[in-house]
Amino acid sequence: MYYSSLKILLEQVQEWKREGKRVVFTNGVFDILHLGHADYLHASKSLGDILIVGINDDASVRKLNKGPERPINPEESRAKLVAYLGFVDATVIFSEETPYEIIRALQPDVLVKGGDYDPNEVDVLSKKYMVGSDIVKSNGGSVIAIPLTPGFSTTAVVEKLKSK
Repeated sequence: MYYSSLKILLEQVQEWKREGKRVVFTNGVFDILHLGHADYLHASKSLGDILIVGINDDASVRKLNKGPERPINPEESRAKLVAYLGFVDATVIFSEETPYEIIRALQPDVLVKGGDYDPNEVDVLSKKYMVGSDIVKSNGGSVIAIPLTPGFSTTAVVEKLKSK
């Protein structure tokens, strides 16, 4: 389900936790959904009972300098499309440059990022640092990097489309 409000999602997360469910959180842009995204999200779900995906809003995507044409799809479309995947339990849009505040609010049991991140990196300035890992680890949770599916990236799709 797509949650337009973090407040409503927080109420649902509290219910899931009361039921003893293990909550997994990941985040990303998910601009042009492809097999790499689906593999990554499916593997993320296998790490717990509930998978919540934070989606960068349009303004934060532009700040990430992914390219002048990005995002291609608007935030609500991206959030709903990811939410429609059967193994995703919830999506929520965030406007900050990083998901730190949403991770702090949700207090997930597991934090997941792609294999280009390192769960053991502690230097917050490193590109491999997993934002929010300090929060999850301090609560006894797990921080995991999942290998990326080779040959799939939104940037590659955009470049291929441009060359046509």
